[in-house]
Amino acid sequence: MVATVKPQYFKIFHRFTLSLVPELLIATSLTLAGCTQESQKATNQSPAKNVSDTNTSKIKTKVLHMGYQQAGDLIRVTKVLEKRLEPLGVKVEWAQFAQGPQLMEAINVGKIDLGNVGETPPIFAQAAGAQIAYVVGRRSDGRKSAIAVPPDSPIKSVKDLKGQKVVFQKASASHYFILRVLEDAGLKYSDIQVQSIPNVEASSAFLEGKIPVWVTGDPHLARAEKLGKVRILRTAEGLDSPGGYYIAAKQFAIDYPELLRIVIEEMDKIERWAEAHPKETAKLIAPEQKLPPDVMDLVISRRGYGLTPISPDLIKKQQRVADYFYKNGLLPKPLNVQETMLTPEQYAAINPPSISQK
Repeated sequence: MVATVKPQYFKIFHRFTLSLVPELLIATSLTLAGCTQESQKATNQSPAKNVSDTNTSKIKTKVLHMGYQQAGDLIRVTKVLEKRLEPLGVKVEWAQFAQGPQLMEAINVGKIDLGNVGETPPIFAQAAGAQIAYVVGRRSDGRKSAIAVPPDSPIKSVKDLKGQKVVFQKASASHYFILRVLEDAGLKYSDIQVQSIPNVEASSAFLEGKIPVWVTGDPHLARAEKLGKVRILRTAEGLDSPGGYYIAAKQFAIDYPELLRIVIEEMDKIERWAEAHPKETAKLIAPEQKLPPDVMDLVISRRGYGLTPISPDLIKKQQRVADYFYKNGLLPKPLNVQETMLTPEQYAAINPPSISQK
């Protein structure tokens, strides 16, 4: 069965986001209403053959609900999950969301089972009472995210952001990014005028010169760069972010370890294939993104590859992010991210050898 979250958590989530990130509710509601579940044309691109020793007879669910963001998803485009799971009687359905916070709410209300987000959305979701679990980590070096201004902007450095309107999606990875960069420049969060807008909506406004400062990422950043419409003040490279994660509804992760093991194995294989074949990867994703080849090549060149196990060290890094938000007054109380982790035995059950040996 697909895990659902108890009604009280849905109410808590909305009360929390209403007080903390009110703009998020409008974007989330629109995205949840408009997201589509779809089946895509199969591609002929395929990673290595299956070598898993998973006991597939224990997989009882008939549908895996996957979420992905507006920036697209290599896993969905290549249909590696469909190829592996449909022979086992499991259908894969996909739903698209503007950014990580919207995807997290969909997990919270039981619309999807698993999805990929940055380090920040699960922290805000946990603070809202969502029953989630960190499944596996995802590498990122920060090159694909940046604080951007128009080319002719008088803003020359991060210090010049004081008093400026800065656009980004609250509760997304950009939220942590801007906080850290402001602190490095001797500024406070209250020194800027925050406007929360999802990237997909902010992109056109920025290209039209209507946004003075934009904290964004690929493919929107790459598109603006290739159009000559952006000057980068600072990328997220060097920021001590733990990277991204695949997050699941907690009960789903507990109930279906055999299924998750297969999913993680297939995701890791296609990630490694894509890292070794950047040109082929760009050609696969370009039609989905509707981006010119040069933009897609730039996106792929900065894409993080590889999955990592949820280790004690990674948990400590994620805890530091949660503590940082609390220190800056953006969470109502301290969080213990360990509460959203599975047990070591449960992680051992879902991690294929390619992940557990990293």
